[in-house]
Formats: sequence, C-alpha cells, structure tokens
Amino acid sequence: MRKPDSTPMLETIDVARHFDVSRPLVQRLLAREGRRVLRAVDGISFAIEKGTTLSLVGESGCGKSTVARLVVGLYGPTHGSVVFDGQDLAQARANSEQRRRMQMIFQDPYASLNPRWRVRDIVAEPIRAFGLTQSAAEIDARVGELLTQVGLSPLDGQKFPHEFSGGQRQRISIARALSSNPEFLVCDEPTSALDVSVQAQILNLMKDLQARLGLTYLFISHNLAVVRQVSDRVGVMYLGRLVELAPAETLFNTPRHPYTRALMEAIPDLEMTGRQRIPVGGEVPSPIDPPSGCPFHPRCPLANDRCIAERPEMITARGTAETLVACHAVEEGRDRVGEPLIAA
Repeated sequence: MRKPDSTPMLETIDVARHFDVSRPLVQRLLAREGRRVLRAVDGISFAIEKGTTLSLVGESGCGKSTVARLVVGLYGPTHGSVVFDGQDLAQARANSEQRRRMQMIFQDPYASLNPRWRVRDIVAEPIRAFGLTQSAAEIDARVGELLTQVGLSPLDGQKFPHEFSGGQRQRISIARALSSNPEFLVCDEPTSALDVSVQAQILNLMKDLQARLGLTYLFISHNLAVVRQVSDRVGVMYLGRLVELAPAETLFNTPRHPYTRALMEAIPDLEMTGRQRIPVGGEVPSPIDPPSGCPFHPRCPLANDRCIAERPEMITARGTAETLVACHAVEEGRDRVGEPLIAA
C-alpha cells in the first residue's frame, strides 16, 4: 500500500441522514400518531488518508450505502458536514474540477449500465461531460486505453452491456469511473453480485489500479473476507453509527466491540479448532425506533444499566493507540479481550 499523505482525502464530521417515513397527514391525524423518522445514518465521523482504503462493514440496513451516497453528494446530510480534500462537499460538487475527482462504482453491474448504449459511449460519457477532450479520435483512443486497463479489449467498445458477463460488466463500470481521471472512488459493494472466483479478479484489479494510479477508496461491503483483503482501516457500523474504527489487521486480530466480535464469530472456522462460539441473539432494532442508550444493548451479553441509559461515544480503546470504539464495557475494562464473548 502507498504511504498515506498527511491531508485526508475525505472527512465526515458528525454526519447524519434521516428520512421522513410518516404516513400521509390525514392518516396520521385519524390514527393520532406523530411523524416517523428513519435514522439511516445517525452521526458518524471518520477520515480517509490519500492513497488508502477505508472499508465500512455491518449487517444489511446499518446505513453503509447511505454513507456512500452522502459522500458523493447524492444525498445531502440532515446535519454534519462532509469535507473533500479540505473543501466542504457542497462547494466541491459545485466545482466541476472537484466533482471530476470523485466517482462511484455501484453495487449491481446489471442495473448501473445503460442497456441502450454501446460500451464505448458509456465509458466516454464522463470524458465528454467534463470536457477532458473534444476530439472524437482522442476519445476513442482513451476509451480503448481504459478498457485495456481493466482487462477488456478495445473492440469490446462496440458491444452492448447485455453481451457481457457480470464480472465483465463490473469491469466496464470501473472503466467508466476511471474515465474522468478521479482520485477518490466510492465502491458500494462492487463484488456482492458476482461469483466468488470473479470477485477475486475484480478485487485484484482494484488493488492494482490503486497502486498504479494512487487512488483513494471508500469501500462498502458486508463480506469480511473481502474487507480484509482490500482495507487499510475498517469501520464497523451498527444501526446508523460507527461502533469501532481500527487498522484492518488490528480489527481482525483483536476486535474490541461486542458487535465486532460477534461478526468475527460468524466467520467459518475452516481449521476446525473446536473453539467455543457464542451466537448473538435477537434481531436488529428498527432505525425508526432505536433503543435507548447503546443501540446494541438489547443483544449484547456485556450490557449493564449504564449501557441501557447512556449512549457511548467513540473513544480510544484501552491498551491501544489506533482503535476507536463506542462501548462502555471496553471503556470500563469489562470486555475481557481474548476470552469467549459470554454474558457477565
């Protein structure tokens, strides 16, 4: 991995995104109910250094994809701010040069490509939109170069998306994202719709492109094996909030938050060590009506009265310098690192 620069490429500061999911006014009046607000993202802060990869992981519905859309400006934050290379995102999005520097790779390669356009037009669109070159010959040459860069043939530019497999379509999506010469890519589960063998090819391609082009990634995934392969740092999300943020190897070797430890327990034990596993019971609470205090306390074997009453803030975990965790048990030394996660 590249040695990171000192200035963050992207920083989020207490960013939240809430959605009003209330029923129509007349129905609410008849039912005598108030507004219902879904807290998809409920105040998260992190920074991504240049040339590095930060991955966000968590169960479905925890807010990962909403964060991705906030970061690229598809959603505006309810409160908080997103700073891109030292500039507020709202100002950066108004500047075409800054907007060019940020692109997104979407989850579904079958839905993110226009089926009526030929591949050469799909890849060339950002080049035309940002006015990077006007000559048709130069555009065709650049498209051929991009397709070659992602492992396809320049001749594939004449085809339509339906003529390609899922992995090939995702390569086209990557070529399109790279066509504006970006520095920062938001990757929203780019391999989740692909076969395992194809996933490895796409991940290796993305790592190679990062090393050669100096790209910075925000990588969204629920697959811990994928995250471990590509990440410099990992943030674990639960119910719209970050509960742990640490260097990748630190998090996988010494997870601190009970939820992170539960995710690690779910990884298959291929070596058949016979170690004790304690599954986490219960269901993920509704983001419309989250629990009081720590949102994980209804499912946490280490929860106490403080966890029920007081929401924990991100602090440096005891005994570490780089791990941030939002957990009263860790703060109080009740987490018993290295021991099975069982109720106190």
